[in-house]
Amino acid sequence: MKLIVGLGNPGVPYRQTRHNIGFEVIDELANRYGASLDKSKFNGLYSMIHKNGEKVILLKPMTYMNLSGESIRPMMDYYDIGINEITIIYDDLDLPVGKIRLRQKGSAGGHNGIKSTIQHLGTQQFNRIRIGIDRPPAGMAVPDYVLGKFSKEDRSVMETAVIKSADACELWLSKPFLEVMNQFNA
Repeated sequence: MKLIVGLGNPGVPYRQTRHNIGFEVIDELANRYGASLDKSKFNGLYSMIHKNGEKVILLKPMTYMNLSGESIRPMMDYYDIGINEITIIYDDLDLPVGKIRLRQKGSAGGHNGIKSTIQHLGTQQFNRIRIGIDRPPAGMAVPDYVLGKFSKEDRSVMETAVIKSADACELWLSKPFLEVMNQFNA
């Protein structure tokens, strides 16, 4: 069994904000499989799909970003999902808008959702897909920036990034993450 988690914040005011790009990838995957995120457990909305003879959970933590680990860890424990069988998708200030970067480990880099995830998983070694949102313009606070919406031009670029991220997740369901990482980071 595998677990794909998109990080974001619940509620209408946060829809299509920079910080919710992980949710958008989960929505894209659910759409591809005709699945609806209508199950609720451990402060998360999820759906279980079947791909290549394996169960896959698509999860959106509803804890707000800075408590994401409080949803992820119990889900892993309940379904007995190992650390190598998860992939976390989230926004990254250190990458240009729309650039995706796959990694198997790393620090939180100041991302509160990843800080919470690392704290609850007890390790920095888990698969992740980082989606670039770039840095805020001079004088703009980071929280205001990540909770803001994309410009029309950036929205178009991000739609491509969401599709590529979902493609990477799908490939991971049939290939080792390292192989997927090498392909998508090339």
